[in-house]
Amino acid sequence: MEHLPTPCKLCHRTPRKGTTAHHLIPRTCHRNKWFKKQFSRQQMQQIVDLCRDCHRAVHELVPSEKELGRHFNTIDRLLAHESIARFVEWVRRQK
Repeated sequence: MEHLPTPCKLCHRTPRKGTTAHHLIPRTCHRNKWFKKQFSRQQMQQIVDLCRDCHRAVHELVPSEKELGRHFNTIDRLLAHESIARFVEWVRRQK
């Protein structure tokens, strides 16, 4: 059975080099008491596939790992971030 490439969860492109795993709650936050109280272990381990462009943009546009984990821990919340949404719109038009 052939393994099909996974599309990016943000821009929906399917990159030739594949996608990277993005923790919706960054691993650096997993030992933090606030995160342990707010999220289940399953929620903390949730991963989405992002193309390298989108993954890089997420971490550049929201450099704080705690902010990413607290406020941008779903695909919908990431897309609600104005700068990320603009980047995704732009990158969808690229090859």
